[in-house]
Amino acid sequence: MRLILAFLLFASTMLLPGTGKAAPLDREAMSEFVYAPYVLGEPVNDKGVWELLNSGGGLAGYAFETILMAPLPGFSGAPINIFAMLDLDGRFLDVRLIDHNEPIFVSGLGEAPLRRFFEQYAGHAISESMVVGNAYGRGDGGSALVYLDGVTKATASARIAHESLMAAAREVARETMQGITTGPPAHPDPDHDEQLSWSDLVAEGIATHAVVSNAELQARFDGTIWADDDPEATDAPDDAYLDLWVVDLGPPSIARAALGAETFAELQRFLSISPDEEPILLIERGRHGLVSPEFVRNTAPDWLSAEQDGLPIALRDADLLVELAEGVPDGTAMILRTDRRLGFDPSREWTLKVEAVREHGMFQPQIGREELLVSHATPERFFERPGQVAPLSPWREAILGRQTDLVLLCGFLIALLLAVGPAQNRLAGLTLFTPVRLGFLAVMTGFVGFWGQGQLSIVTVLGVLRAALEGGSFAFLLYDPFSALVWAAAIAGFVLWGRGFFCGWLCPFGALQEFAAHFGRLLRLPQIEPSATWDRRLKGLKYLVLSGLVGVAFLAPSGIDTAAEVEPFKTAITTGFQREWYYVAWAVGLLLLSAVLFKGFCRYLCPLGAVMAIGGLLRGRDWIARRAECGSPCQLCKVRCRYGAIERSGKIAYSECFQCLDCVKIHDDPQQCVPLVLAQRERKRAPAPESDGVPAE
Repeated sequence: MRLILAFLLFASTMLLPGTGKAAPLDREAMSEFVYAPYVLGEPVNDKGVWELLNSGGGLAGYAFETILMAPLPGFSGAPINIFAMLDLDGRFLDVRLIDHNEPIFVSGLGEAPLRRFFEQYAGHAISESMVVGNAYGRGDGGSALVYLDGVTKATASARIAHESLMAAAREVARETMQGITTGPPAHPDPDHDEQLSWSDLVAEGIATHAVVSNAELQARFDGTIWADDDPEATDAPDDAYLDLWVVDLGPPSIARAALGAETFAELQRFLSISPDEEPILLIERGRHGLVSPEFVRNTAPDWLSAEQDGLPIALRDADLLVELAEGVPDGTAMILRTDRRLGFDPSREWTLKVEAVREHGMFQPQIGREELLVSHATPERFFERPGQVAPLSPWREAILGRQTDLVLLCGFLIALLLAVGPAQNRLAGLTLFTPVRLGFLAVMTGFVGFWGQGQLSIVTVLGVLRAALEGGSFAFLLYDPFSALVWAAAIAGFVLWGRGFFCGWLCPFGALQEFAAHFGRLLRLPQIEPSATWDRRLKGLKYLVLSGLVGVAFLAPSGIDTAAEVEPFKTAITTGFQREWYYVAWAVGLLLLSAVLFKGFCRYLCPLGAVMAIGGLLRGRDWIARRAECGSPCQLCKVRCRYGAIERSGKIAYSECFQCLDCVKIHDDPQQCVPLVLAQRERKRAPAPESDGVPAE
């Protein structure tokens, strides 16, 4: 009845209303994250996206927070809110933490590792393929994937933060940057080879030719104060002001057709050092001249710029001496370069902007500018797209990142399931059963706990409840496949045995308590054994603790991380006791308590144990064998059960059973089980059977 009442209390608490939707930060709060020379402009929408202006008041990018655009819940059930500044090329200028409730960072590792994680994004573009973790055992040289170092012991939370940031950044790009490319751009296919000549480049449109006459330029300035400031334009209206050829030299076949042998070889050496650069050849035969007399080599050209999809393309002089191939028109030749990592896709059309400048007046002249646009596209056949380096889904990344650990964990869990399942009677009957059990628990503590970070926590349960009630995603469970596998085993245990499989075999902190109990006995410490009445009362505390935590999670979610510290798991297992002294004192105190009160925390206080007990209602059978004599007259199993899970009647209280198998061992042992001992004595007392009236020898 008590268990049913606790379950009803737990279920009714789930109906509490959740917190309302988060509101975006106001201007003052967002401005605190923006650093000079940038300032916050006007809001773009009601989802926390703002214009980012430069010192001159021009649009430089966008600032945003992630909580409304990508509210992916963390392990507390609440999203991680992140601030980011994105320039017009889709490159991160800054990424910082605004707010979070991730348990491991709140009072475990602290926020410093998470803040350092976000520092890795600066300089990277959303067009890059970024993943959290390592290269899965492969060298990443030459790969287009960018590997971000996760946070040790908190990689799952780091992956959640990464996915939230990237989802929000792509949403900003789609809404504000005219569809900036969010995938890896094409790059020249090194295996594509064609024998081409300059005539072929012209005939196929691979070389773009643009001519602007003096008359056309003059028409641009007619009616302005600069109309009479270029006598040459009016004197020779049919002559070319701009006679420009544009060729993308990235594909080797095209470069070989446009350049002389020495320049081609020099360009290939340059590209071997800078493989992400896309070289652009310009040949100018008009009087414009490409750059001003003040231009400095190896810098951005002052009269030339470019854009693609409405976004600027960064151009720089490649500082290469240009010798043209035979048949290529003579003129002022220049090779510019742009970085494909900035989002430039050479396989799609882009536009070169040539600035025509006129000056009016002698002193402090007024400058007039007109942009001459030249569109260029290189055929798709010369390029390939790095589809093979597209990031995997987060859960697949997480699995690949821990595949060795997962294989070992599967092996351990299968062995454990067989040992406490079909082979449980033989296991319990071993002469060295206690050392074997402690060996299993040692593996659980070392491999699953300290190494694998597979200690389950009530925080995950509360996160699931919040996600269910608020219509959120459960995807965060897949970001830590190691713990998810332990959860799967624990849930399977509910059906087969009830609470006992997890609490007795799979909980690392429970194993530490059992080790502490054995040390207490070795040291002959006095043992505390509450009376049956007090034992029953104290066992109800864990349901009250659970109900309190659920109430805090929904009514005061900001306090759940502090309230969940009733669990010592984070201190003892996740951080290895590397925390503030009061957390360590609580965890160590509970272990010391276990030395005199057998697994006191598990039996009386553990909120996760209360969840496991409720989950144990799924148990499909009473798997511990009983005899008619169990309870009356035999009380041996009840006396030996240190968990108090056997009632006076001999019935097993599975909600308190930890599957230690001690009663199974007694039940099968003819030297310990009282009914078996008595039966054996009766057989010995019985008269020997006679055959044909002759006493048997």
